[in-house]
Amino acid sequence: MSIFPTSLQAFFVAHQDLLWLTALTADLGLTVLMYRLFGKQGLLACIVLAILLANLQGPKLTIILGMQTSLGVIFYSSIFFATDLLSEKYGRKEANRAVLIGFCVSLIIVLMLSLALLFQPSDRPAAAGFSRDIHTAFEAILNFTPRFVFGSLLAYLISQSFDVWCFHAIKRRTQGRHLWLRNNLSTMASQTIDTLLYSLIVWWGVVDLATAIELGIVKYGFKLAIAAFDTPFIYWARSWGNRDGDEEVPTS
Repeated sequence: MSIFPTSLQAFFVAHQDLLWLTALTADLGLTVLMYRLFGKQGLLACIVLAILLANLQGPKLTIILGMQTSLGVIFYSSIFFATDLLSEKYGRKEANRAVLIGFCVSLIIVLMLSLALLFQPSDRPAAAGFSRDIHTAFEAILNFTPRFVFGSLLAYLISQSFDVWCFHAIKRRTQGRHLWLRNNLSTMASQTIDTLLYSLIVWWGVVDLATAIELGIVKYGFKLAIAAFDTPFIYWARSWGNRDGDEEVPTS
């Protein structure tokens, strides 16, 4: 069952690379729209949403441009975009606050979903089969291991904190000029940290070291492409005045 027409589903099944580009454009475009409609709160909501989507989609592997990668790379990379936009429009303090909110949300998601898995499926005859199938599906997606929890949270907190610091360090050095430079360089550097930590802590052990490294390299390549792709979006969003009454930091 899908919300999309059968013809559209068939088209994207046959054109997976185009599906990836469409999903990426929609993800970034909707983040900009949320900022346009709700300002800073909209960006915070997008960070929380991207964390949830990345956690749910992260284990799903697919083939894009002939390379195997995690589907979560689309949604997780948009967190860096939203954080950079927060940094640009509202300053380092608000960006760091968003990182900590995202970290707390990640903890809450893991805790509450882990508790949810302890509830056993209904054994009532009319619903037992359906309930067991749903429970099994939830177990496959949401059965977080200590390795996954520790690795993903550590990678998120360190890489996001570094991204905010690096973004503003470059902004100071360039005296507020060259948004494209700080947007791309800060994301490239922080994504390097994120990919290394996630690949070695989370993937290595689930898959062999060679596969973990391969997944990390491919994932990093997609992250670099997304960082370059989102540059017009951040310029587009920066051109608007703040709509939520909060003071905007100077962009020079």
